[in-house]
Formats: sequence, structure tokens, C-alpha cells
Amino acid sequence: MKYVIMFTFDPELDAQVSEERMQGLYGRANQWYGENAAQIVDGGAQLQPVETATTVKYGESGSVVVDGPFSEAKEVVGGFSVIDVPDMDAAIALVRTWPFLELPGWGVEIRPILTIASQSEE
Repeated sequence: MKYVIMFTFDPELDAQVSEERMQGLYGRANQWYGENAAQIVDGGAQLQPVETATTVKYGESGSVVVDGPFSEAKEVVGGFSVIDVPDMDAAIALVRTWPFLELPGWGVEIRPILTIASQSEE
């Protein structure tokens, strides 16, 4: 089953992490991608900082374009990948090995990808 994994973090907490530690974690993250290549369908992408975001959302007289993300949360999505594993338990087991999870404020959201087959099963 395919899942999107979205890497979230709190930019204020990340700003407190030393450059040396961050570089070490990026190196381990690259290694993680290599070790798990068989389960990663799409390497995804790291996203530009949240300040570069633009959101298009509902407005009473039509869609409205606003600067920045629409979410009110402190955490932001910093990147994503698509994985293909047997089930949610396997997805959780894989995500638990993500190196950045040792930092406060980091998380990985896991969402099953909706397919035409799964829509017809409902």
C-alpha cells in the first residue's frame, strides 16, 4: 500500500540546533533514503521555507490568494516522500527510524494514498 509521509518540524525549535548537528542529521537522512530505497516509491522533495508559501483558499466571492501557509500550527511541512509498504504498521516502523525524530518539534505524518480501487471498496 502506498502512503505519503510528510516531514513536519517547528522552525523556532530547529533554529536552536547547532549547524554541526543539523549537518550530521542531514547526512544520516541521506543514508536513511539509501537504506530504504526499496520502499520509497518517490523520493519526494524538501520544501522551501514556509515564508515562501502561497495559499489559495475559499472566499465568499471567490478564491482568495494569501501569503504564507494557511495552517495555524507552529509545525510546518518541510518535505514529503511516497512509500510502498504492506500496511500502516510497516509504515510506522519505517518512519520511526527517521533520523530527525530525535529533535524536539519534529514529526512525520503518514497518510494512505487514495486509489480508485480503495474508493470502490467504501
